[in-house]
Amino acid sequence: GILTRDEYSNTPVDLTTVISVGDELTVKVLKVNDGEGQVALSYKRLAAEKANKRLEEAFENKEVLKAPVVQILKGGLSVDVEGGRVFIPASLVSDNFERDLNKYLNQEIEFVITEFVLSPKKRIIGDRKQLIVAQKEAAKKALFERINVGDVVEGVVKSVVDFGAFVDIGGADGLLHISEMS
Repeated sequence: GILTRDEYSNTPVDLTTVISVGDELTVKVLKVNDGEGQVALSYKRLAAEKANKRLEEAFENKEVLKAPVVQILKGGLSVDVEGGRVFIPASLVSDNFERDLNKYLNQEIEFVITEFVLSPKKRIIGDRKQLIVAQKEAAKKALFERINVGDVVEGVVKSVVDFGAFVDIGGADGLLHISEMS
């Protein structure tokens, strides 16, 4: 069989550097006769099918995945999960607007797959925002279970306004009214 460079990987690669005579590969048969009497093979298509199966299982099980961001696209992030690509729209990257997504490049992030469609057009969508919102809700709940009126707490000033300051006290923002400052 013939395994061309184009059917090995989507990225240009010198096959002599990645495979050697005697290596065993699992490949997919594309054509029994490619017109020249050869069997046409593909490595990348089999890998893509395995990746799609993995992503579909994660979608059905609502599994939290952790994978690296491999590309910043117009409107979102592209994440690689075992060779399969997942698109995370900018609106689902965080719970607040992210102007610059470049900080996520090559970072491992957690997300869930919220949409999985292979045909007529492949569409695999991830969502990181819902995980962040759930974590913040859990932290807020834990905070309200442990604090009481009269407790002394430390926090970080998040914003200053005419009537006081908003302070993050570890799970929720509290208002420090201007009349209570001094």
